[in-house]
Amino acid sequence: MSLLEVKDLKTYFYTDAGVGKAVDGVTFSLDKGKVLGIVGESGCGKSVTSLSIMRLVDPTTGRYEGGSILFEGQDILKLPEKEMRKLRGNRISMIFQEPMTSLNPVFTIGYQIEESLILHKGMDKKQARERAVELLELVGIPEAKKRVEEYPHQLSGGMRQRVMIAMALAGDPELLIADEPTTALDVTIQAQILELLKSLQKKLDMSIIIITHDLGVIAEMADEVAVMYAGDIVEKAATRELFDDPKHPYTIGLMNSIPDVEEDVERLRTLEGLVPSLYDMPAGCRFAPRCRFACAECEKQRIRLTELAGGRQVRCRRYEQ
Repeated sequence: MSLLEVKDLKTYFYTDAGVGKAVDGVTFSLDKGKVLGIVGESGCGKSVTSLSIMRLVDPTTGRYEGGSILFEGQDILKLPEKEMRKLRGNRISMIFQEPMTSLNPVFTIGYQIEESLILHKGMDKKQARERAVELLELVGIPEAKKRVEEYPHQLSGGMRQRVMIAMALAGDPELLIADEPTTALDVTIQAQILELLKSLQKKLDMSIIIITHDLGVIAEMADEVAVMYAGDIVEKAATRELFDDPKHPYTIGLMNSIPDVEEDVERLRTLEGLVPSLYDMPAGCRFAPRCRFACAECEKQRIRLTELAGGRQVRCRRYEQ
């Protein structure tokens, strides 16, 4: 059963430079208790997709121009802000990219976790403090009773990321969105954080959307993968299927750019070219300028997302039926 269904979502930004189509017709679903990985280069619309689900896009420049986001059948985009605040941080939570900029430096760790518990769970100060300590213990922070009195700058990067996870879990969410949760961490701490997320997902039976540019993280965490490029999903498949047999040229390029320690090469393989500007998208296939399979027809009109055998999807003219 689907917990989340995103249908033809369009999130645009209106600036002096023009209209930036950051998310332009994205469609995917997530079942209860499953992990969906969203992968792609920087600037492909991954983070804007997650912010749209949380309804955190800056309203001064950003607008939801189309589509729907159904959470247990309820369209988030149509909810009044008061109702959305009850949902956000409670049933849907998010771990942001950089914990040092997401945590408030002038408040203790304990205060910042307790605030959510008092607001969403109706706890008093004492109950919230006890629960904050439990949450810090749950995410593997030693001496939790001492840590609740400390400030963000007193913790390491890995500890701060664990605090962010504890804050996200405070509302007992059904859906957890993790936006590049390991980017700023060293390799050893990355592995610990991923292992923590996996164990918590199984223990609490949460659904998770993990957003990253790191295919290693996707292979470790996700049941399904959606590959994003220039505001579109270009391929979606079960993780094993995607890694065993990538279909879209962009996915193939991402896979080929992963270094192979056993391969003797003088130069690492790269994905040539750049993601197109949000303000000047190609009329046809958005990957065509970088694609070795592109033909004149690819550049003329938008390519639709085609469903293949087994439920996998690909946005490429070679697979259109």
